Amino acid sequence: MMDTATRFALLCGALLLLSAMCMAALLLLRDMRGRERYGDRVRQIHGEIRAVATGNEPVPIGEILSRAISNAGRGILTSGLVPAATRGQLEEMLRGAGIRGDNAVGVFFGAKMLALILLPLLTWLAIRDNNWSGLLTTFIPAATGVLGLVLPDMIVKKMRKRYTARLEKGLPDALDMMVICAQAGLGLGPAVIRVAEEMKESYRDLSVEFSLTANELNMMADTRIALHNLGQRTGLEAFRRLAMTLIQTIQYGTPLTDALRTLSAEMRQEALTAFEESAARLPTMLTLPLIIFILPCVFLIAGGPAIIQVMHSLG
Repeated sequence: MMDTATRFALLCGALLLLSAMCMAALLLLRDMRGRERYGDRVRQIHGEIRAVATGNEPVPIGEILSRAISNAGRGILTSGLVPAATRGQLEEMLRGAGIRGDNAVGVFFGAKMLALILLPLLTWLAIRDNNWSGLLTTFIPAATGVLGLVLPDMIVKKMRKRYTARLEKGLPDALDMMVICAQAGLGLGPAVIRVAEEMKESYRDLSVEFSLTANELNMMADTRIALHNLGQRTGLEAFRRLAMTLIQTIQYGTPLTDALRTLSAEMRQEALTAFEESAARLPTMLTLPLIIFILPCVFLIAGGPAIIQVMHSLG
């Protein structure tokens, strides 16, 4: 029979695998639901199907769970336990990770509270029948509670890192396309809209950012505010530079194509410099694995036969 530690490890692995599968299923279900609604709207616009009442449609389980978590999080927010400044910082952090919507902060807080409650409970149920000491039985659920409290923050930080990496990767291509649009005679607003449409397939996240900027350019009377929001929304230095370049172009009347072409060349050169720095660090990073894994094998191959012969001679 398996010992207690092995059973506990298998249970933890099963819980993690089940959580990952549920999260993947929820994301897939949400994506499929969104595409289905989008297709229905397109067919309604073209007259292929009639608009019907959606009150009797079954609500997906993922949407019900998301609403429950959001309601729990909003209950915490409206209770006054979270200051307004902290809520603003969380909204900015979630926007920087590509998570937007009125319920984003509510879902975030609801997920934290759900993980804070469920993880210690499941851990306690898993270890309650074991003959462990009372201190260990108390410490492990408390540790999993702390893990559940910080786990959403870790996930959001990881998502933000990937999101900003995708934005930085596609920004030079977007600037080149804006140069082409400006040379074709398009203004700043139509050029941003065109870039957002063309970037949907290759860089979806970048397309969303440019779409938001295009909407703000259409709604706001002051163009500089919309461009400033573009620089502040993601928190990336490259977008701040783009916003400042466009603002200075509008303010001083400098050619838009020259400014964008220069900025795109600078960003590509910075990316190339970063790649060169990473390549220059490779020899240093490979020194320790070389010493640990390769040099002992070389010594055995080179000196092994001689050592065996010496041992035979002495024997």
